[in-house]
Amino acid sequence: MALAKILGYFFFFYNETILMNLLIKHLTSEHLPEIVQILNYYIKNTAITFDTEPYTTETRKPWFEQFGLSGRYQCLVAIEDGQIAGYANSSPFRAKRAYDPSIEVSIYLRHDLHSKGVGTALYTELFNRIKHENVHRAHALITLPNDKSINLHKKFGFTEVGTLNEAGQKLGQYHSVYLMEKKF
Repeated sequence: MALAKILGYFFFFYNETILMNLLIKHLTSEHLPEIVQILNYYIKNTAITFDTEPYTTETRKPWFEQFGLSGRYQCLVAIEDGQIAGYANSSPFRAKRAYDPSIEVSIYLRHDLHSKGVGTALYTELFNRIKHENVHRAHALITLPNDKSINLHKKFGFTEVGTLNEAGQKLGQYHSVYLMEKKF
């Protein structure tokens, strides 16, 4: 791990990647409690997610079960010092079959770890893993304002599609959603 930190290289071990001091791997059921904790912070304190009710590990299981070790729909976690620092996933864009080649991507980081390269590392690995999985477009829906998320997506080639004005109501006000897409 020290060599990876010094040189900044990726090392691949059984579907795990070590980048600097992060271990990036596929989400497993043992990660769910920490994933739920990360997401619940945003549910309770922000409009970043339009979820309004906190999850339990049990209520998050159906979401977890959509991901595989390959294919379009994957979820990766970044582990730093034995704790989950964040996660990124690709999931179905819409339920109708014609949308199958399109995915929606999401990324959530522990609220105290922003701007430390975790998001970049997670998206780098996620996009490397799905680029040969018959994905035509990746879509990101970002609640405004959120310049950090918009800039992260731009870094990976996402471009503006448009804005859904006042698309959701949370924390006593309406929020718009910025749509971005990336062509694979």
